[in-house]
Amino acid sequence: MYSAYRYPAQISSHGVWLYHRFTLSFRDVEELLAARGVTVSYETVSNWRLKFGNRYCK
Repeated sequence: MYSAYRYPAQISSHGVWLYHRFTLSFRDVEELLAARGVTVSYETVSNWRLKFGNRYCK
């Protein structure tokens, strides 16, 4: 599901999980990932939510 993307599956899934589990904004998720050493934009988090979010909301 996460193949052929820039970031590893663990990072993408963690970002989407944070967004849905704690109802954070995209910028909040961006800051939390940055605190862990992952540089990602809020637009990328938004794209992850659109592509992978359905799996977390079922």
